[in-house]
Amino acid sequence: MKGIILAGGSGTRLYPITEGISKQLVPIYDKPMIYYPLSTLMLAGIKDILVITTEEDQKGFKRLLKDGKQFGINIEYTIQPSPDGLAQAFLLGEKFIGNDECAMILGDNIFYGNGFNEILAQATQNAKQGKATIFGNQVKDPERFGIMELDDNHNVISVEEKPEHPKSNYAITGLYFYPKGVAEKAKLIKPSKRGELEITSLNDLYLQEKKLKAEILGEGFTWFDTGTFDSQLDASNMIRTIQNNKDKVICCPEQIAYYRGWITKDELQERAELLKKNTYGKYLQKVIKETK
Repeated sequence: MKGIILAGGSGTRLYPITEGISKQLVPIYDKPMIYYPLSTLMLAGIKDILVITTEEDQKGFKRLLKDGKQFGINIEYTIQPSPDGLAQAFLLGEKFIGNDECAMILGDNIFYGNGFNEILAQATQNAKQGKATIFGNQVKDPERFGIMELDDNHNVISVEEKPEHPKSNYAITGLYFYPKGVAEKAKLIKPSKRGELEITSLNDLYLQEKKLKAEILGEGFTWFDTGTFDSQLDASNMIRTIQNNKDKVICCPEQIAYYRGWITKDELQERAELLKKNTYGKYLQKVIKETK
């Protein structure tokens, strides 16, 4: 399975910060924002990842993530010439995806909660069986999001983009798993009234074929769309609290890679040495000591 991180866009909601730097490169507590979606794809076992950026921001991402070798993965890059909708990612990544299943995550989405590995494993299995998976989370302001309507058995009845009168309060989060052929499916989408290739339209195609599954993120699960000042601060405070209480670093790509056998202890030590002046690097040293 391939993975895509969509990290384009102009980030105007975060001006003046994002006048000089991509939103996905700003810190969420102790790590760059993009580390969180990157970790999600790695937790799903995905090693081949395409990062879609704007032309002016791509150098920053390459400087940070390089080719992914330090995480035991392969990272490629492509440019989004203009922000024409989330489904555009599959057109831009068509050659990269090839004949594989594909997961796509937005560069500003953060997921954390018990059982996440199992949820990702189920979505991966769905994709291998020819079905798409979307992830639902209850919100208080559903009119701001794409919304999924569910029956009593959590089967998807309908999907709708930012409805004036939402049929449910289950927002569709920025994480999607698709079977083979998603790029071809994306070519069938017509631009919406906003002039964008809507991901909701893509999901609706799978729904009409009865090939759309939903995974609900329940109690105790946290999802952040960190596209505003307040949501970034809320996410940073939550991550700081969890890490301090549990004495761990969450969404740590080096740890994920090491535990999965994608990098060696020596390679992890290299990263720990580079980052030794802060708590992130000290945590990597702790991981090494605990696995001797």
